[in-house]
Amino acid sequence: MSASGENNALPADGLRVSVVVPVFRPGPSFDALIASLDRQSLAPAAFEVLLCDDGSGEPTGARLAEVARTRPNVRVLSLPHSGWPGMPRNHGVDAARGTYVQFVDQDDYLFDTALEALCDYADANASDVVVGKEVGIGRPLPSRIFRHDIPDAKLGTDPLLEMLTPHKLFRTAFLRENGIRFPEGRVRLEDHLFVMQAYFAASTISVLASVPCYAWVKEPGSASSARIDPETYFPHLETVLDVVEAHTEPGRLRDRLLRHWFRGKILKRVAGRRMVKYPDDYRERLLDVVTPLVQRRFGPGVDSGLGFPNRIRAALLRADRRADLVALAGFEAGLTCRAVVTAARWSRGGGLYLTLRVDITHDGREALVLETVVTDASGTASSASGQKKSTRLTSLPLSSVDGLPADLLVVDRELRNDRVDVFLREETGDDRHLAGRRPRDLAAVAVSIDPLKVFDAQDDSRGGRLIVKVRRAGWTFEVPLHAEPATLARLGRSPMLAGRPCALVAADDGVVELRREWPSGRMKDAAGRAIRRLRKAVRRR
Repeated sequence: MSASGENNALPADGLRVSVVVPVFRPGPSFDALIASLDRQSLAPAAFEVLLCDDGSGEPTGARLAEVARTRPNVRVLSLPHSGWPGMPRNHGVDAARGTYVQFVDQDDYLFDTALEALCDYADANASDVVVGKEVGIGRPLPSRIFRHDIPDAKLGTDPLLEMLTPHKLFRTAFLRENGIRFPEGRVRLEDHLFVMQAYFAASTISVLASVPCYAWVKEPGSASSARIDPETYFPHLETVLDVVEAHTEPGRLRDRLLRHWFRGKILKRVAGRRMVKYPDDYRERLLDVVTPLVQRRFGPGVDSGLGFPNRIRAALLRADRRADLVALAGFEAGLTCRAVVTAARWSRGGGLYLTLRVDITHDGREALVLETVVTDASGTASSASGQKKSTRLTSLPLSSVDGLPADLLVVDRELRNDRVDVFLREETGDDRHLAGRRPRDLAAVAVSIDPLKVFDAQDDSRGGRLIVKVRRAGWTFEVPLHAEPATLARLGRSPMLAGRPCALVAADDGVVELRREWPSGRMKDAAGRAIRRLRKAVRRR
């Protein structure tokens, strides 16, 4: 290994963090990363950047040297080619002089206050690991983990497994003392292996959700978007499972942790359109590998926390019912959801009341057919009164239920979590929640929208299309809201207590749009808010 920028040596005293970047022939987006490091609110003398070059050759070498030439806090580590980021990251940790190490990939970037906020948070909480808020650029990211700051997060209680990327802050001495390193060479899930070792060894894991820290950029052709090779991928998954089992006892915690990989790395690969689109030979190869893995590594306790569709897939996998798995995937791929406004009215108080009809169909017929079953204590169907009642889904295309768990088709838990939510899709592509509820009857779902609560006085939104997100029996759907123009025409103008004038209209394709006046209508908005405040004050007397 050789290093350039040695004349830019920084004093170890006061060096708070080393930013470790594995580099291999970076593209134009690398400039955005360097620019983000230049903009950090943390003083350049308080952090260093280690560009760990994985044998790129020229012209990358000259490009990195130029970056280091004008930045005293940047060093370039020139390394032999390994073909994977593990080895460069390890060399970065070995060379790091900061109290902490922050890993960043070459196509991503940091928000301007990231390093200062992460270091301050780690100092305040004596953290060994800090999970800074990640923001997806061109990719969706889990959101539960970043709902609020968690100074002392716990595995199995807090949603730490939602974000197993290495894009975190680690205490440098903690990594070295515990021998926590990335596997070197072409190892899939190397980030999961590294992070889980750190999670189990850490005294304190903290989640910094209140400050955007890391921009995770989706690049075409990334490893995560390619189809996996089953024979080589799943042995690496088992290595991660080995770490979990080595640090937990059999029971609820282990089952809860294992469920994460079962759901995300196996069950999602045998579901719906994805499963149907596989070539026959690839599908057989995949099932040849995952079926014995499921039988060996994931017991019934893991299934208990899965949603209904995944419980079905898990049972079919464990029983090696391949034809039924394919039939179920075809059924899921053919599910169609449609949401239509059947009635609409304004209230005098400024609320917009809609009645929606939601239909979930397959081949033009009702797809999710439910049946109430009365069973005796043994679970056998019975007509006797006073026995246990359960609701079962009877329309799945299974050849039989023989040999499957007796309660496999029971969906009572999922039905209690059914929801219908209405969102406004902004011009930016962001979704704004307007209304929602747990429906008793999908044929008549009543929702109410209060424009003055949805939009504040300075909100410049002009509206957009309405989207409905439906959760039914464990399946989720996202569809545009439709309406007949005549239904909306009867709605009339919005009342004064709705504030700034707004209207529902049906676009040419029948999709409902909420159109809101802006910048005009300011006086009506102010009047509506003032009258509401007055009415509220009168009611309090």
